Amino acid sequence: MPASSIAIIGIYFGFAILELFRTNLFVKAEQTRDDGIVEVLSMVILLAITQPAIVLGTAALANWLVPQWAGALANLNVFAAILLFLVCDDLTQYWWHRLSHSYHWLYNLHRAHHNGRYMSVRLTYRNNIIYYAMMPGIWLSGFLVFLGLGWVYAGYIVVKMLVIIGAHSDVAWDRPLYRIKWLSPVMWLVERTISTPATHHAHHGRHADDPAVNYKGNYGNLLFFWDVLFGTAKITRTYPQSYGVEGLAPATLGQQLLWPIFPENKVIPEEEEGEVAALEQEGAAA
Repeated sequence: MPASSIAIIGIYFGFAILELFRTNLFVKAEQTRDDGIVEVLSMVILLAITQPAIVLGTAALANWLVPQWAGALANLNVFAAILLFLVCDDLTQYWWHRLSHSYHWLYNLHRAHHNGRYMSVRLTYRNNIIYYAMMPGIWLSGFLVFLGLGWVYAGYIVVKMLVIIGAHSDVAWDRPLYRIKWLSPVMWLVERTISTPATHHAHHGRHADDPAVNYKGNYGNLLFFWDVLFGTAKITRTYPQSYGVEGLAPATLGQQLLWPIFPENKVIPEEEEGEVAALEQEGAAA
């Protein structure tokens, strides 16, 4: 097993252990039976099948089409190589994520990630299987590996997953740092550079009228700088009161994992109809 994979597993389980002892990793507020199934299946399929298949498939396709390019960037300056991954992987993922919240059909591919009514490391890899298979950043990263930048990708992906896993955890590492006055200038820079629990939790917040929520923004994965650059950033140093999806019918297990193979559920339970009606009235009044 590559050292980078071992490092990512260590990071994941490190945050998971923190949650286990501090916020109960396996029992989250409002979780359902389907939550655990979606999280396990989407994570296993991504890491064991989808991502390796894309990287290997991209290499095979590139070797067939442009075999002379194999390893062409192997001697590229490390900083230039990191910049390539930030643009080809992280920036494209920002736009892929942003588009997923702009078009209904694409949101159906992404909705599983937001369906959990809690924050946790468990959400890190939770997504529709097809959503990951279509993610441009994975394909472009595979091509950069083919070009000889696998050595850079190994370090890049460890740093990226450290940030993303930490940003999803409900043990917010940034919360105590905001209370330290002399750290305020440092945190000002940090929260505008990388995703933190406060900024990413805002994206998962359930209710638009919650001042800490920005689910139509804060799309960044590794770099929150993209949100700052493109005007989708909201920084409050606070955390939403609740998490999940607002005003939609609950997604079925099949929809979460394999929409459009499984159709979208449009039936809203009676107990949620009042909340949806109130939201529609607020929208009309606005």
